Amino acid sequence: MLVGSRLVSRRAVLLASSRRTGLATAVKVRSITSVAQTDRDTITRLLYSLGSKREVERHLRIFSSASDPTHPAKFAVIKIGGAVLDQLDELALSLSFLYRVGLYPVVLHGGGPQLNDIIEREGVVPDYIDGIRVTDAKTLQIARRVFLEENLKLVSALEKLGTRARPITSGVFTADYLEKEKYGLVGKITRVDKRPLEASIRAGALPILTSLSETPDGQILNVNADIAAGELAKELEPMKIVFLNEKGGLFHGVSGEKLSVINLDEEYDALMKEPWVKYGTKLKLREFKDLLDHLPRSSSVAVISADSLQKELFTDSGAGTLIRRGYKLFKHKSIEGIGADRFRQVVHDRDPEVLTGLSSVTGVLNDLKKTPYLIYGDEPLDTVAVVSTPEGEVPVMTKLLTSKAGVLNSVSDNVFNAIKKDHRKLFWTALVDDENRAWHFERADGSFTRAGKSLFWYGVHDVSEVEKIVKGFEEKGRLDRSYLPVAPPSPRRPTIGTAPTGTAAYSTLARRLPGSTRGYATAAPTPSTEPKRMALIGARGFTGQTLTSLLSGHPYLNLTHVSSRQLAGYSLQGYSKRPVTYSNLSVTDVERMEKEGEVDAWVMALPNGVCKPFVDAIDRGTKERSGSEGSVIVDLSADYRFEKEWTYGLPELYGRDKIRSSKRISNPGCYSTSSQMLAAPLLRYLRPEAGAGPTVFGLSGYSGAGTVMGDVNDPDGRPVSLPKVSPESLGGGIKPYSLTDHIHEREASHHLSTLLGPEANVKLAFIPAVTPWFSGILSTMSMPLNTKLSARDVVALYEEKYKDEKLVKMMKEVPSLKDVQNKNGWTVGGVQVHSSGERAVVVGGLDNLLKGAATQCLQVRFATLLRCLIF
Repeated sequence: MLVGSRLVSRRAVLLASSRRTGLATAVKVRSITSVAQTDRDTITRLLYSLGSKREVERHLRIFSSASDPTHPAKFAVIKIGGAVLDQLDELALSLSFLYRVGLYPVVLHGGGPQLNDIIEREGVVPDYIDGIRVTDAKTLQIARRVFLEENLKLVSALEKLGTRARPITSGVFTADYLEKEKYGLVGKITRVDKRPLEASIRAGALPILTSLSETPDGQILNVNADIAAGELAKELEPMKIVFLNEKGGLFHGVSGEKLSVINLDEEYDALMKEPWVKYGTKLKLREFKDLLDHLPRSSSVAVISADSLQKELFTDSGAGTLIRRGYKLFKHKSIEGIGADRFRQVVHDRDPEVLTGLSSVTGVLNDLKKTPYLIYGDEPLDTVAVVSTPEGEVPVMTKLLTSKAGVLNSVSDNVFNAIKKDHRKLFWTALVDDENRAWHFERADGSFTRAGKSLFWYGVHDVSEVEKIVKGFEEKGRLDRSYLPVAPPSPRRPTIGTAPTGTAAYSTLARRLPGSTRGYATAAPTPSTEPKRMALIGARGFTGQTLTSLLSGHPYLNLTHVSSRQLAGYSLQGYSKRPVTYSNLSVTDVERMEKEGEVDAWVMALPNGVCKPFVDAIDRGTKERSGSEGSVIVDLSADYRFEKEWTYGLPELYGRDKIRSSKRISNPGCYSTSSQMLAAPLLRYLRPEAGAGPTVFGLSGYSGAGTVMGDVNDPDGRPVSLPKVSPESLGGGIKPYSLTDHIHEREASHHLSTLLGPEANVKLAFIPAVTPWFSGILSTMSMPLNTKLSARDVVALYEEKYKDEKLVKMMKEVPSLKDVQNKNGWTVGGVQVHSSGERAVVVGGLDNLLKGAATQCLQVRFATLLRCLIF
């Protein structure tokens, strides 16, 4: 398999290099799919030779989502031993491979063997005390030269393969003398400056570091590369810390076998007492434990060889030695063992049936009471499993709920192994579209799939016995009847003129290969997190730019097309996942793309009254589309906010279920969003007299007025977008406008009325004003009340209305600009009630480009594509 890893690396990099030679031809083709993305897709397919498609894509997705534009160095720190530097070609291929799939590790190298060779040739005998190199002035001078030469060799090798790399030989590590009298010019790191590393990654280059440090006075000091890598990891908190050595792992001192996994919390004390764990091995384990104790539990250490890097990172079985913290496991006979409130929270946050509304937390708790059960898990509840255990019956695992940390640290594997020790037989279910179905198959002796679910089991090898057990489950209500009969039905000849319907059932009796998995897997059914493709039409304005920035950091939504008539042919700025070029999509282009299924969702960021031809084109393309349902459309303009066929996308007020199932969504207006969220909690107390509705005065940053094309261009010739209303034109003041009949006044009134019933007619009065600040809306509402209320009563109404909303923030004080600008949510506060008790005044605010537009778009778009809401 290691030979396979080498071949995959070499084929991937050669393929990418050959693609670049055809770039001149590629740009002539009318397509905005980049060469880089094509390279990534092809190289990803090469990875499938190392493991299953699902596990490779899962690891890629996890690693890709580890970093974001604000923290770009979260993927991995790779420390290269001096002996590995001699394998320069293999090393460069492995690092280039990561670069080709869009992953940017921070690379730090040593140079001990090379340094010893030169020192000995120059007549100096290397001197070590406690394993630390004693460094005098001459040794340091040679060390600097060696490290710089080795750094340049690696950078040059990467650049030859088309991988951008940046040598960083100073400015990262600040140190004091370790013990000057004892070790000489050896440093103890006191500070790590990650800015040069992050700047390199943001520029699209791998940062290549040496382990040299500097004192605050500028004296260069030598630092052991392993220690430098550890300090670097503590600062960056990466998902993986990889130590590349020539051995390819840690080995058992008696059997000589490679250690695949070490779970420190459970095994460290016992390992340190083993007679074969001594000297260097004991020191390494102690260093790894100290390092991981300073990092999140999602971080882990891998000790591997350079040529097995891909197999270690992208397969469950791995290739070297994985060291992780883990947790000690528990087993209880009731939820009281872990605390009922903690268990309720886990179910609320993770149970897929609760998240999709098919069940409730109360329903889950009631089901627990039907049979005796055991509950398994780890101390922080990263994985919780419930096994139903009626006396004399085969147990059923009814719940397996795993957090992201549980996935990354393979806690689910440990919990499942604990269950298997207790139960010789077990049955459990998983959804057909579970992204980790391979995990279930690897742990099952057999399976059966029907009606959107798969039934798995181990410990039973006869189909008739399986059917007997399942029939008993069905009779006692422990499993759905849809699983019977278990044996695949005999094929029936279809009636002439009729089409087959439904989903074919199938069963397997399969043995998994021993040791075929090691980690990064979960059996918890979760909504699909397959990346979805977005097309943005009207990307030039402030909202389009903001949406682009949000998508750049989103793990599951990829921007594949951006359309702007004025910017066609220019590169998209502010999006770092992959290069994207502006196009000028016509109605014909859009219809064809929809017909061919090129995107999963369209976002219309166009002025009012412009997007209808594009929507009609998508509708036509959907009708001609075969084999899949049509794409989602989210319209950011006001064009469809009053259409019954479109779903109004304000989830905090009008429910998430309709949004999840909708393909046509109108994004609420910015002013309208804040006005409705201000009024909704008090609607039932609205005074019924004619014309007595809430009044909202809104102040908005000038970005809400939109953009116009400027008279000047950027240095690259790119047209510049300027605000329609400049702060200078306001003279430092505010400017009220559209004093009556503003479109957001009608919008808010229309939708608020639906909350009170079909006969209701809420009349909200709205007065907007533009301000000299860039973004942010502050809305003040005055509402007449039909019942005397205190300020405390009003606060309680808002708290009850928005208690479960993650994007709503309650304040005691009046919200100010700093509370809403550049924030993704809506803020409310400053509640006061008139002395008569018959009029309430409340202040709310949001950023018009975020919750007022782009963030809200992501709320509804994520819900429709992935069938869940992250906000």
